[in-house]
Amino acid sequence: MLMMIEFLRQLALAFLGTVCFGLLFHVPPRHFAACGTVGAIGWLVYWAMMQMQPSSVLASLVAVIPLTIATRAFAIVRRAPVTLFLIPGIFPLVPGAGIYYTAYAFITGDTVQCAAKGAETLKIAVALAMGIAMVMSIPLKPSNLRRDKR
Repeated sequence: MLMMIEFLRQLALAFLGTVCFGLLFHVPPRHFAACGTVGAIGWLVYWAMMQMQPSSVLASLVAVIPLTIATRAFAIVRRAPVTLFLIPGIFPLVPGAGIYYTAYAFITGDTVQCAAKGAETLKIAVALAMGIAMVMSIPLKPSNLRRDKR
């Protein structure tokens, strides 16, 4: 029961955080719910993956795939650009704490910790980019082969 409450709390905060990030990026108010849903989907999958195995890199890669699929679906249904949903939607998955700890270790001169946190953060960022690229490279509809019309 306690785990379910924590799950619902995190899901609601991911939704709210994504909506607030969309507000910061001047997303039109009619798209707030869709942006929040995209962020919540990503966080839902990330949270489930972290419960099964504690690899944040793999969890980020797996989570960004349904997030990007939902982004494309909302873009088509709402006739809006994909980036309108994608940029706020990946907000819960972006390794902000990793970037902070990398910079902190760099400033304090802890090169070992800086390298470790920096490598982990870079892996997560690359995993997010790879997942987005994989989904975005799939065509929306099959292309027609060129036909000779003689």
